[in-house]
Amino acid sequence: MKSKRNDRQNILVPELSRRHFIKLGLLTASLCLVPGKAMALIEDEVFLSDVDERELCIYNLHTKEYLKTTYWKNGEYIQEVLADVNHIFRDHYTGVVRRIDRHLLDTLFAIQHTLQCNKPFHLISGYRTASTNAFLRKNNKKAVRKSFHMYGKAADIRIPEVSLKEIRQIAFKLKKGGVGYYPRDNFIHVDTGKIRYWNQS
Repeated sequence: MKSKRNDRQNILVPELSRRHFIKLGLLTASLCLVPGKAMALIEDEVFLSDVDERELCIYNLHTKEYLKTTYWKNGEYIQEVLADVNHIFRDHYTGVVRRIDRHLLDTLFAIQHTLQCNKPFHLISGYRTASTNAFLRKNNKKAVRKSFHMYGKAADIRIPEVSLKEIRQIAFKLKKGGVGYYPRDNFIHVDTGKIRYWNQS
Protein backbone atom coordinates (compact mmCIF):
# COMPACT_ATOMS: atom_id res chain seq x y z
CA MET A 1 0.00 0.00 0.00
CA LYS A 2 1.41 3.38 -0.95
CA SER A 3 2.37 5.83 1.76
CA LYS A 4 1.20 8.90 -0.18
CA ARG A 5 -1.85 10.69 1.16
CA ASN A 6 -2.66 12.98 -1.75
CA ASP A 7 -5.18 12.71 -4.58
CA ARG A 8 -7.90 11.62 -2.16
CA GLN A 9 -10.63 13.09 -4.33
CA ASN A 10 -9.50 10.86 -7.19
CA ILE A 11 -9.77 7.84 -4.93
CA LEU A 12 -13.19 8.79 -3.61
CA VAL A 13 -14.59 9.42 -7.09
CA PRO A 14 -12.55 7.29 -9.51
CA GLU A 15 -12.86 7.69 -13.24
CA LEU A 16 -14.86 4.93 -14.89
CA SER A 17 -13.35 2.98 -17.74
CA ARG A 18 -15.47 1.70 -20.64
CA ARG A 19 -15.56 -1.73 -18.97
CA HIS A 20 -16.79 -0.30 -15.69
CA PHE A 21 -19.32 1.87 -17.49
CA ILE A 22 -20.81 -1.20 -19.17
CA LYS A 23 -20.90 -3.08 -15.86
CA LEU A 24 -22.67 -0.18 -14.20
CA GLY A 25 -25.21 -0.14 -16.99
CA LEU A 26 -26.01 -3.80 -16.38
CA LEU A 27 -26.28 -3.21 -12.66
CA THR A 28 -28.55 -0.23 -13.21
CA ALA A 29 -30.86 -2.39 -15.32
CA SER A 30 -31.16 -4.79 -12.40
CA LEU A 31 -32.72 -2.01 -10.28
CA CYS A 32 -36.08 -3.00 -11.72
CA LEU A 33 -35.73 -6.41 -10.06
CA VAL A 34 -34.04 -5.76 -6.68
CA PRO A 35 -33.71 -1.98 -6.12
CA GLY A 36 -31.94 -1.92 -2.74
CA LYS A 37 -29.41 -4.64 -3.44
CA ALA A 38 -28.71 -3.42 -6.96
CA MET A 39 -28.06 0.12 -5.74
CA ALA A 40 -25.62 -1.16 -3.12
CA LEU A 41 -23.79 -3.10 -5.83
CA ILE A 42 -23.56 0.01 -8.01
CA GLU A 43 -22.15 2.10 -5.15
CA ASP A 44 -19.54 -0.56 -4.34
CA GLU A 45 -18.62 -0.92 -8.01
CA VAL A 46 -18.04 2.81 -8.37
CA PHE A 47 -15.88 3.12 -5.29
CA LEU A 48 -13.88 -0.11 -5.61
CA SER A 49 -13.48 -0.09 -9.40
CA ASP A 50 -9.94 1.27 -9.25
CA VAL A 51 -8.43 -1.62 -7.25
CA ASP A 52 -7.48 -5.17 -8.21
CA GLU A 53 -6.97 -6.39 -4.64
CA ARG A 54 -8.44 -5.49 -1.26
CA GLU A 55 -6.14 -5.67 1.71
CA LEU A 56 -6.66 -5.17 5.42
CA CYS A 57 -4.16 -4.47 8.16
CA ILE A 58 -5.54 -5.17 11.67
CA TYR A 59 -4.03 -5.13 15.15
CA ASN A 60 -6.26 -6.50 17.92
CA LEU A 61 -5.54 -4.46 21.04
CA HIS A 62 -6.84 -7.16 23.38
CA THR A 63 -5.23 -10.30 21.93
CA LYS A 64 -2.12 -8.53 20.56
CA GLU A 65 -2.61 -10.32 17.24
CA TYR A 66 -1.64 -8.70 13.96
CA LEU A 67 -2.99 -9.54 10.53
CA LYS A 68 -2.05 -8.03 7.19
CA THR A 69 -3.68 -9.85 4.34
CA THR A 70 -5.34 -9.62 0.95
CA TYR A 71 -8.91 -10.86 1.44
CA TRP A 72 -10.29 -10.14 -2.07
CA LYS A 73 -8.55 -10.77 -5.40
CA ASN A 74 -9.49 -11.54 -8.99
CA GLY A 75 -13.09 -10.60 -8.29
CA GLU A 76 -13.49 -13.02 -5.37
CA TYR A 77 -13.32 -13.11 -1.60
CA ILE A 78 -10.64 -15.55 -0.45
CA GLN A 79 -12.37 -17.98 1.91
CA GLU A 80 -9.33 -19.15 3.88
CA VAL A 81 -8.30 -15.54 4.45
CA LEU A 82 -11.80 -14.60 5.59
CA ALA A 83 -11.45 -17.32 8.24
CA ASP A 84 -8.33 -15.54 9.54
CA VAL A 85 -10.19 -12.22 9.56
CA ASN A 86 -13.11 -13.77 11.46
CA HIS A 87 -10.64 -15.11 14.01
CA ILE A 88 -8.94 -11.78 14.73
CA PHE A 89 -12.38 -10.12 15.03
CA ARG A 90 -13.58 -12.74 17.55
CA ASP A 91 -15.14 -11.98 20.93
CA HIS A 92 -12.01 -11.67 23.07
CA TYR A 93 -13.99 -12.30 26.26
CA THR A 94 -15.28 -15.72 25.20
CA GLY A 95 -13.14 -16.71 22.22
CA VAL A 96 -16.26 -17.25 20.09
CA VAL A 97 -15.74 -16.66 16.37
CA ARG A 98 -18.46 -15.50 13.98
CA ARG A 99 -18.49 -14.71 10.26
CA ILE A 100 -17.78 -11.00 9.80
CA ASP A 101 -19.93 -9.13 7.28
CA ARG A 102 -17.98 -8.70 4.05
CA HIS A 103 -19.50 -5.25 3.57
CA LEU A 104 -17.88 -4.23 6.88
CA LEU A 105 -14.51 -5.45 5.61
CA ASP A 106 -15.01 -3.47 2.40
CA THR A 107 -15.87 -0.36 4.43
CA LEU A 108 -12.69 -0.72 6.47
CA PHE A 109 -10.69 -1.31 3.31
CA ALA A 110 -12.22 1.79 1.72
CA ILE A 111 -11.20 3.90 4.73
CA GLN A 112 -7.64 2.59 4.69
CA HIS A 113 -7.43 2.88 0.92
CA THR A 114 -8.65 6.46 0.96
CA LEU A 115 -6.15 7.42 3.64
CA GLN A 116 -3.31 5.72 1.71
CA CYS A 117 -2.03 4.80 5.15
CA ASN A 118 0.25 1.88 5.99
CA LYS A 119 -0.66 1.93 9.68
CA PRO A 120 -2.92 -0.90 10.92
CA PHE A 121 -6.39 -0.43 12.29
CA HIS A 122 -6.35 -0.85 16.04
CA LEU A 123 -9.39 -3.03 16.70
CA ILE A 124 -11.04 -2.21 20.03
CA SER A 125 -14.18 -4.28 19.49
CA GLY A 126 -15.28 -6.58 16.70
CA TYR A 127 -17.70 -9.43 17.20
CA ARG A 128 -19.49 -9.78 20.57
CA THR A 129 -21.67 -12.59 21.81
CA ALA A 130 -25.05 -11.63 23.28
CA SER A 131 -23.71 -12.45 26.76
CA THR A 132 -20.67 -10.24 26.29
CA ASN A 133 -22.84 -7.41 25.02
CA ALA A 134 -25.14 -7.77 28.04
CA PHE A 135 -22.13 -7.71 30.37
CA LEU A 136 -20.82 -4.53 28.76
CA ARG A 137 -24.24 -2.87 28.96
CA LYS A 138 -24.49 -3.78 32.64
CA ASN A 139 -21.10 -2.22 33.27
CA ASN A 140 -21.89 0.93 31.24
CA LYS A 141 -19.36 0.23 28.49
CA LYS A 142 -21.28 2.06 25.73
CA ALA A 143 -22.92 -1.10 24.41
CA VAL A 144 -26.50 -0.96 23.13
CA ARG A 145 -29.11 -3.71 23.42
CA LYS A 146 -29.34 -4.49 19.70
CA SER A 147 -25.70 -3.90 18.90
CA PHE A 148 -24.50 -4.70 15.38
CA HIS A 149 -21.39 -6.14 17.03
CA MET A 150 -23.50 -9.21 17.93
CA TYR A 151 -24.01 -9.95 14.22
CA GLY A 152 -20.46 -9.40 13.02
CA LYS A 153 -21.52 -6.14 11.38
CA ALA A 154 -19.64 -3.54 13.44
CA ALA A 155 -16.13 -2.55 14.48
CA ASP A 156 -14.71 0.01 16.89
CA ILE A 157 -11.42 1.19 15.47
CA ARG A 158 -8.71 3.84 15.42
CA ILE A 159 -5.49 4.26 13.43
CA PRO A 160 -2.25 5.43 15.04
CA GLU A 161 -1.16 8.90 13.94
CA VAL A 162 -4.45 9.53 12.11
CA SER A 163 -6.99 11.83 13.73
CA LEU A 164 -10.39 10.43 14.62
CA LYS A 165 -11.98 13.39 12.84
CA GLU A 166 -10.31 12.41 9.58
CA ILE A 167 -11.45 8.79 9.88
CA ARG A 168 -14.97 9.97 10.75
CA GLN A 169 -15.07 12.30 7.74
CA ILE A 170 -14.09 9.53 5.35
CA ALA A 171 -16.64 7.15 6.89
CA PHE A 172 -19.29 9.89 6.47
CA LYS A 173 -18.53 10.23 2.77
CA LEU A 174 -18.70 6.48 2.18
CA LYS A 175 -22.32 6.33 3.42
CA LYS A 176 -22.09 2.60 4.08
CA GLY A 177 -23.83 2.48 7.45
CA GLY A 178 -23.60 3.85 10.97
CA VAL A 179 -20.70 6.02 12.11
CA GLY A 180 -20.20 6.81 15.79
CA TYR A 181 -17.63 9.33 17.05
CA TYR A 182 -16.14 8.65 20.51
CA PRO A 183 -13.30 11.14 21.04
CA ARG A 184 -13.13 10.63 24.82
CA ASP A 185 -12.56 6.91 24.35
CA ASN A 186 -10.45 7.44 21.22
CA PHE A 187 -12.31 5.33 18.69
CA ILE A 188 -14.71 5.42 15.73
CA HIS A 189 -17.59 2.96 15.45
CA VAL A 190 -18.54 1.79 11.95
CA ASP A 191 -21.29 -0.68 11.07
CA THR A 192 -23.29 -1.88 8.08
CA GLY A 193 -26.71 -0.91 9.40
CA LYS A 194 -28.78 2.05 8.27
CA ILE A 195 -26.91 5.27 7.47
CA ARG A 196 -26.84 7.33 10.67
CA TYR A 197 -24.33 9.42 12.60
CA TRP A 198 -23.85 10.19 16.27
CA ASN A 199 -21.32 11.64 18.69
CA GLN A 200 -20.42 10.49 22.15
CA SER A 201 -22.70 12.28 24.62
